[in-house]
Amino acid sequence: MISMNRKGEWLLGTLGEQEAALSFGDLLRKKWGFPKKTAHLLFQNKEILVDDQPATQVQKTVSGQLIALRVCMEEEWGLEPVKGPLVIAYEDDHVLIVNKPAGLLLHPTEPIHQETLDHWVAGYFKEKNIKNKVRHIHRLDQDTSGLVMYAKHPLAGAMLTERLERRDISRQYIAFVEGIMQDEQGKVDASIGKDRHHATRRRVSPQGDRAVTHFNVIERYHDATQVSCRLETGRTHQIRVHLSYMGHPLLGDVLYGARKNQVLRNRQALHAASLQFIHPFGEQRVEVSAKLPQDLQELKERLLLK
Repeated sequence: MISMNRKGEWLLGTLGEQEAALSFGDLLRKKWGFPKKTAHLLFQNKEILVDDQPATQVQKTVSGQLIALRVCMEEEWGLEPVKGPLVIAYEDDHVLIVNKPAGLLLHPTEPIHQETLDHWVAGYFKEKNIKNKVRHIHRLDQDTSGLVMYAKHPLAGAMLTERLERRDISRQYIAFVEGIMQDEQGKVDASIGKDRHHATRRRVSPQGDRAVTHFNVIERYHDATQVSCRLETGRTHQIRVHLSYMGHPLLGDVLYGARKNQVLRNRQALHAASLQFIHPFGEQRVEVSAKLPQDLQELKERLLLK
C-alpha cells in the first residue's frame, strides 16, 4: 500500500504508477487487501475521495491522483487512561511500538487490574489527543520485558493483525537458559496445549496447537546459555515451554522447572528484543530493537564472571 499520512479522521496519499489503471474497487480489495465489508462501506458512505470527489468502485485510477480514506473515526480508548513511564521505541501515524518493563501486565484480565501497559498507552493517547481504541497486535507475558506493537487506528489494526497471522511480522527474543545447549541452532516443532494439572501452565501436547520456535546460540557460560529465539507461531508461553521441553528452562522460570535466581527475583530471563515488519502503509521494511534491560544485563555480567 502507498504511504499515507493521517489528518484527523482521514488518511491522505498520492497514487503512483503501481496503482494506475485499476478500478478503485480492485485497488482496495485486491491490491491493498482491504476486507470486502470495509471497502464496501467506504464506497457506500462516500468515505473514499479522489481529488476531493467521492470515488466509485468501477472508476479507474490514475497516477498522481490524491486519495483520502475516512478510516480513523474517533473511538473510546477502551480503558481508563493512566499516565505511566511509557518508553516509545517507534511511532508514526499508524503504528506505535513500546518497550514493556518486566512485572507489568500487558492488558487487564480482571477488574482489579487498573494499571497495565494498555492503560499507559491509553494515557499516552489522551496526552497526544489520539482518540482511538487501544489495540495491541500481539502479547507478552507479565514477567517478560521488551517490544509490543500497537495500532493507532482501526485499519492499521486490521492490516497488522492480518500480517501477524501470515507470519509477516518477525519477533526475536533473547533468552538465558539453564545448562549448556549443544546445538548452535535448531527448530522446535512441538504442539502446545493447556496443562490439566495447573491453571496457568502450558505443556507440549500432541492434542495442542502447532507451535514452532527457531533458536540460535549467542553465548555459552559456565552453566548457562544465551539464546536468540524467533517465533514462527505465537502460542501462550511458547518459548518458555519449548526451551523447558528441550531440558533448558529459562533462568528464573520456576513455573517451568528452573531454580529461583537471585538477580531476577520473580521473573524469567526473557526479553522481546526486536520486531521486523513490512509497513502496511508504504511497504518499507521497519526494524525496531530494544537493548537488554538492567536486570538481564546484570545477569549476563554475573554469568561471564563464573
